[in-house]
Amino acid sequence: MSLSALTYIARRGMATKLTVKNLAIIGSGQMGAGIAQVAAATGHKVVLCDTAADILEKAQAGIQKSLQRVVKKKFADEPEKGQEFISTTMANIEITTEPAKAVVTADLVVEAIVENLAVKQELFKTLDKFAPAKTIFASNTSSLPITAIANSTTRQDKFAGLHFFNPVPIMKLVEVVRAPGTSQAVYECLMEFSRALGKHPVTCKDTPGFLVNRLLVPYLMEAVRLYERGDGSKEDLDVAMKLGAGYPMGPFELLDYVGLDTCKFIMDGWHELEPDNPLFAPSQLVNELVAAGKHGKKTGEGFYKY
Repeated sequence: MSLSALTYIARRGMATKLTVKNLAIIGSGQMGAGIAQVAAATGHKVVLCDTAADILEKAQAGIQKSLQRVVKKKFADEPEKGQEFISTTMANIEITTEPAKAVVTADLVVEAIVENLAVKQELFKTLDKFAPAKTIFASNTSSLPITAIANSTTRQDKFAGLHFFNPVPIMKLVEVVRAPGTSQAVYECLMEFSRALGKHPVTCKDTPGFLVNRLLVPYLMEAVRLYERGDGSKEDLDVAMKLGAGYPMGPFELLDYVGLDTCKFIMDGWHELEPDNPLFAPSQLVNELVAAGKHGKKTGEGFYKY
C-alpha cells in the first residue's frame, strides 16, 4: 500500500472519530445537575436547560454547594486553588430555558427529565430539528427502552443510553446502553466520554433495567414481598442485608432513598412488557404508599418516617 493511501486512511479515521467537548443537558434536577457538575469540572463546556429560570438557579446553587464539599476534601490545604476550581467549573456551565438554543453547538445531548416515554419522545423529536447532524443524543433513563426513545428521531445511529447513578459526583459507574442502531463510533465516543468524566463505564444491551436496575429492582421488590407475607420486619430485613451481605443500605432504606414512586414506575413498565414474569409483579403495599403520597425521603415518609 502506498504512503498516500495510508495517509488517506489515517486522515479518514481521524475525521470519523467522535469527541465530546460541548455538552447540552436537558433537565436540571438531581441527575442533570450532577452530570453538569462532573462534566464542567473535567473541562467540558455545558449548557444546562430546564423549563424555568428559578429551577435552573436552584440547580446552580446546588452545584456550587456540592463543589464546596469537593473542595474541602480535595483542596483542604490549598484554599486558593479550591476557589479557582469552583470558579472555573461554574464558568463552564451556561443555563437556558430554550432547548433549541441549548443544542445548537452540542457534540452530545444528555436528557435527564421525567421517566415518561411519551414526554422523552416528544422532547427528542423537537431537539432532532435543531441539533446539528453530528450531535449524539443520549438518554439518562434508568428503565425505559432506548430504541423506543431513539425512534422518535432521525438519528438512531447516533442515539444511546448514558445512565449515571445518584449522586453523580460520587458514584463512579455509568451504563453505556448500546441499542441495535447505535453505531460503533458513537458507542466508542460515549465510552471515552464517560472515562473523561472519571467514571467507569460498562456496556449494556437495550434490555429492561440494563444491568444494575435489572438486578436491583427485583431484589428490592422481593424484600417488600417478604415483608408483606410477614416473613420478616422491614427493620430486620434491612439489618440482615447490611450485616449479612455487606450492603451499605438495607432494601427498605434504599427504596425510600430512590423513591417508591420511581420504583413503582419502573415495575409498572416492566410488568406491562412482561406480564407473566413473576419478578415484575407489582406490589400492593408499594402502590398504596405511593397513592398516599408517601414516596420516601423526598416526601418525609415512605417505609420509614424522616
